[in-house]
Amino acid sequence: MSTVPSSPEAAGMSSARLERIRPVMESYVGERGVAGISTMVSRRGRIVHAAQFGFQDKEAGVAMAPDTVFRIYSMTKPIVSTALMLLHEEGRFQLEHPVAQYLPAFATTKVLDADGALVDQARPMQIRDLLMHTSGLTYDFMADNPVAQQYRDARIMNDATRSLEAVIDELATLPLAFQPGSRWHYSVGIDVAARLIEVLSGQSVGDFLQERLFGPLGMVDTGFGVPADKLPRLSAMYGLPDLIGQDYSFVQLFEAAMAGFNERIDVSVTYPTDAPEVFQRGGVGLFSTAADYMRFGQMLAAGGTLDGVRVVGRKTLELMHSNHVPAALLPYELLGMPNPGMGFGLGSRVMLDVAATAGSGSVGEYGWAGAAKTYYWVDPAEELVGVFMSQYMTGMQLPERDFRSLVYQAIDD
Repeated sequence: MSTVPSSPEAAGMSSARLERIRPVMESYVGERGVAGISTMVSRRGRIVHAAQFGFQDKEAGVAMAPDTVFRIYSMTKPIVSTALMLLHEEGRFQLEHPVAQYLPAFATTKVLDADGALVDQARPMQIRDLLMHTSGLTYDFMADNPVAQQYRDARIMNDATRSLEAVIDELATLPLAFQPGSRWHYSVGIDVAARLIEVLSGQSVGDFLQERLFGPLGMVDTGFGVPADKLPRLSAMYGLPDLIGQDYSFVQLFEAAMAGFNERIDVSVTYPTDAPEVFQRGGVGLFSTAADYMRFGQMLAAGGTLDGVRVVGRKTLELMHSNHVPAALLPYELLGMPNPGMGFGLGSRVMLDVAATAGSGSVGEYGWAGAAKTYYWVDPAEELVGVFMSQYMTGMQLPERDFRSLVYQAIDD
């Protein structure tokens, strides 16, 4: 796949309409506080748009480039979820299997009841619960349950010096915030899924990803670290304080946003470039480029193949990108914000009702985002993939939503 755009018209897109992307993205850089943005669009297997705006390092005057490297935070999740499903394809597990069947420590994990009592799991946490965020686990930056404070005290998210095995072992000793299956709640579930990959495959999750996804897909700049020769390509981080910094919850970040905080921030302690053998996770941790993530998205859009190489089965992807969340638990809420029209599959949100989302799209479209304003989506009906990259920590701006609208309006067939 070349990163040089093909003729958009050959893929049913309008060149003139795609040009509308530029002034809007430039307005985010010039007027709305985003340091730099990189955007890429593919349709029918062709790159029809690729552009960069602003800076990867504003203070040094380094412009955003096609090969800029980004911390992709939760856009790690779709990759790790896909990797776990490669083991499902080999018959290593079934989705309804208890997590404790493979990670025995979770057999005795208690649930913190509403009255403060620790009670047994009403039913065991299942592997599919991890991928669809119905496991009862939480995140330490959440402010809607007392278990999050226990995560902060245990440094579940922000101790990058501990291995994935050590973090998950400690996690299993902490109570669940909710009964498994009782509600959708964003969580470290996919970090547990990454540990399952290690147990089931006998490899580190980093080695498994390299062997089964990054190598076959030619994702040459993606991994759990950045080699020294690529560090000049790493984007600086801007925006609000570090979301996974020690003792932070979303309350403090919201207060910072309301105060107009937008600064260059150092996230090297919680998201290091130089610890690829230790800092391996499932929910965060990967570095990537717009072009690399596009290759992952194009593989998904093509039903599991890229450049003639079969990476994952088409029916596996259909299973992953079906809604798995019961209607009674929808619309799911993230940080108190409902997401009407969306369901959730195995690692990614899934569009169920276009009109309810108040934006363009197709039923069956899926994708996810990262805390530093990275975002991707795949629309199988339109054979469309969009990738948006920046390093703007948990900002209240929504440039990625404008980018989606600008991409869809450029369809011309």
